[in-house]
Amino acid sequence: MKDRRNFLKLSLLGGAALVSPTACTSAEPNTEKESPSTKQTKTNSAIVISTWYHGQAANAAAWEILGKKGSALDAVEAGVRVTESDPKNQSVGLGGLPDREGKVTLDACIMNHKNDCGAVAFLQDIENPISVARKVMEETPHVMLVGKGAYQFAREKGFPKKNLLTSESEKAWKEWLKTSNYKPVINRENHDTIGLLALDEMGNLSGACTTSGMAYKLHGRVGDSPLIGAGLFVDNEVGAACATGVGEAVIRIAGSAIVVELMRHGRTPMEACKEAVDRILKKHDNIDDLQVGFIALNKEGEYGGFCIHEGFNYALKTKTQEEMVDAKFYRKAEK
Repeated sequence: MKDRRNFLKLSLLGGAALVSPTACTSAEPNTEKESPSTKQTKTNSAIVISTWYHGQAANAAAWEILGKKGSALDAVEAGVRVTESDPKNQSVGLGGLPDREGKVTLDACIMNHKNDCGAVAFLQDIENPISVARKVMEETPHVMLVGKGAYQFAREKGFPKKNLLTSESEKAWKEWLKTSNYKPVINRENHDTIGLLALDEMGNLSGACTTSGMAYKLHGRVGDSPLIGAGLFVDNEVGAACATGVGEAVIRIAGSAIVVELMRHGRTPMEACKEAVDRILKKHDNIDDLQVGFIALNKEGEYGGFCIHEGFNYALKTKTQEEMVDAKFYRKAEK
């Protein structure tokens, strides 16, 4: 049995070693010297990071809880609810761009330091899917509910029915119908989530991820955001990670779980995110219109991110810092 354990351990380490910067030849990584704001730093206090500029408002809400020594789980839920309820954000929750049939469908998941998790997918007419996902985690024996079943559960738990299609998003959809040309656009919020990771004063990690998915997608499409191990993964012994961008590419490599496992084997958060991106690049012949970004936070409070194309950033907040951090990338944006 001892020999078998050693073999499995060596196999895992060997598999991680196969994912190296030289294993991918489709693009050259950005090698500019890291600025002081993005260096790996350790902290003995709370920290929260989240994807994109809308993460700033989410971080502020999360910090209302973390700053008072509250739990990371409460913080991540409260943080992404802000983005879900913002009608001006057309990639998450209320006001999200609809599918090609004009219906706003939402996906979300949440995970705590005990590896408890909950998720909803293809949910309609409910403003805050992240809170429904938490109810699934805490009040059912299941991990995921979808479609009409998720909606029925949400209504039974007291969530009000709400029309999520705002006039602005409806106008954009009708304009899209004139050509019906479906094509993800890099770094434009037609397919971006908010993923938020937090470490609290007790040293516990939690994460949340929520989205309205790709704009004008096929009715019924679900991406990586509600999938534990793809859009989000938390292991309190090691760290947490989440993803943004084209979900299909993230699903194909179980992206967030890979990032956490790479941290388990000694990678920094940024290095782990980079190696996950390497795996995606190896699986795709053409990355011209493919953007994926990861962020990660480890047990020591180190954080980092990496993406395919220049332009992905994430919001950071601690007791002493509050800033946007530009993630390292493989391909520089064309002028």
